[in-house]
Amino acid sequence: MNIFYEESGQFKVAAIVQKNDATYQVDTQHGKRTKVKANNVFVEFSQPMAEFLQQAQDEAAEIDTDLLWEVCGEAEFSAAAIAEEYFGHAPGQIELAATLIALYAAPMYFYKKAKGIFKAAPEETLKQALAAIERKKQQDAQIEAWADELQQGGLPSEIAADLKTILHAPDKQALTYKAFIKAADAMKLSPLALAQQSGGVASIPQYLRDGFEMKYFPQGIAFADLPVPAADGMDLPRAAVQAFSIDDETTTEVDDALSLTDLGNGSKRVGIHIAAPSLAVAPGSEIEKTIAARQSTVYFPGDKITMLPDNWIAAFSLDAGDYRPAVSIYFDVDSEFNVGAPECKIEAVHIVENLRIQAIEPHFNAESGLDAAGEALFAHHHDLIWLYQFAVARQKARGKYDPERAPQYDYSIELADDGTVTVARRERGSPIDTLVSEMMILANSSWAQMLDEAGLPGLFRVQPAGKVRMSTQSEPHIGMGVQHYGWFTSPLRRAADYINQKQLISLMDAEAAPLYQKNDADLFAALRDFDTAYSAYADFQRQMEAYWSLVYLQQQNIKELTATLLKEDLVRIDGLPMVARATGIPFDALPRSQMKVAVAEVDADKQFIALNYLKAVAPLAFAAS
Repeated sequence: MNIFYEESGQFKVAAIVQKNDATYQVDTQHGKRTKVKANNVFVEFSQPMAEFLQQAQDEAAEIDTDLLWEVCGEAEFSAAAIAEEYFGHAPGQIELAATLIALYAAPMYFYKKAKGIFKAAPEETLKQALAAIERKKQQDAQIEAWADELQQGGLPSEIAADLKTILHAPDKQALTYKAFIKAADAMKLSPLALAQQSGGVASIPQYLRDGFEMKYFPQGIAFADLPVPAADGMDLPRAAVQAFSIDDETTTEVDDALSLTDLGNGSKRVGIHIAAPSLAVAPGSEIEKTIAARQSTVYFPGDKITMLPDNWIAAFSLDAGDYRPAVSIYFDVDSEFNVGAPECKIEAVHIVENLRIQAIEPHFNAESGLDAAGEALFAHHHDLIWLYQFAVARQKARGKYDPERAPQYDYSIELADDGTVTVARRERGSPIDTLVSEMMILANSSWAQMLDEAGLPGLFRVQPAGKVRMSTQSEPHIGMGVQHYGWFTSPLRRAADYINQKQLISLMDAEAAPLYQKNDADLFAALRDFDTAYSAYADFQRQMEAYWSLVYLQQQNIKELTATLLKEDLVRIDGLPMVARATGIPFDALPRSQMKVAVAEVDADKQFIALNYLKAVAPLAFAAS
């Protein structure tokens, strides 16, 4: 004799070896001897096991599940009872086994209550379950169709629309994600490789930018309609100065300008004028919410994402040819470069010139263009010469003047329309760099001191010891050599400067209230948000610069590089804004030592470079950083 029984949700057959009230000892179809609990056995039969099981399965396939459900009624029932109702007579062994198989195979129709006991699913519940199954079938078919199209080299429009999300912020339950990953797995490709192969990712820079924007600009980089209030610079007192800015030729957000007025007897009045968008930003307004959301302009080779919309930049950038709203600070400076007390004003400043560094630097550098008695080679040339001399005096006053310091250079990536990558080099500490930075340090430190002395908090840059950090309270900045420091001079580009400008204006205008008072929890949150975003944006800029540096190495077919050791195997590539790791560096090599490294492999698309140490080299005349 044989038995038909259920084990772990599956129906099996076996030959009886020994039987008692509680268990059967049997040999399975595959010859394994085992025990089966008696209450798991539904049928004893004598025909061959395989034949019985096959006939039962064939009969089960013929059972109309809907009809079987219709004859069940609402009460619980046994398999034998429903089989008799369905077949119209007491079921045979095959029919009973087939009914059990059919009942188990349709759990959405029949709920198992006990061994061999079932209950029909309520009609509404069954409809919902069947609809869900049908949806699942349709979804599976759609996934399969999309995956097939991807494998054939196509890119379904639905997947194209979701591709940024699929690659950078995947919803693993989305059908488009499942289809894309299914195709990638079948083709043994990474998601990025499949996206490139199918044309969904046109370039690695676009892929990197998409990922950055998905994380930090989830609503997109487009601005809402944010009109500029009607007030403009003409509503403010007009300054009696002619101001000019000094910026890179690509700068569109001109935050600062300078003026120089001759007071006689060798004395001058220095004016530092900062764009004043905060005059038009109402607390809680949509533009203020935008500033809080963006925190900063994002810079990277070939493009940028501005903090403010174009119409606000156009209204408040210190562009030449008109009066512009500004927060100004003036210093009277005598012939020995002694500086008097500052005077601050909110005013409209006439911007007469936007000087561009690339145009004036050939005539204004350490080798030439610093002779006050010489011919003026560009507008405000003589003003810049005096301002540079004043800047050097300010450096000395801060204890940061070092004429013997070896030149240092900053490198930036420039992209031509034809895809050619070039590397621009600018000397750090050049006369223009020194002039501009010292004037901004003077304004920033003076305004930070004013906030501190008035008992107002702000977003200060402090370094009493160790690393520079942000703080809501002023402390010394030993790296700068000043007792107070904060960012005030880039309110078109940084939220910290906007906040500090609002705080500053409250000291200058009796009708203006500060945004924050001491120990304001919202100011601590603003500091955290700015610090986090500013660091993330800087990381993205470095990532993009590293990518384009790799492209540059490929285009130039460079096989050897000079590098400066930072620590362990991490080196900075001289002449490029890039750090990488090199193998084979001697364990006793000292940080800041220079070496030759071989470019063993470079693949910009994979963002990969392999460098091998070749030899130590004597320090160059400059340190790239």
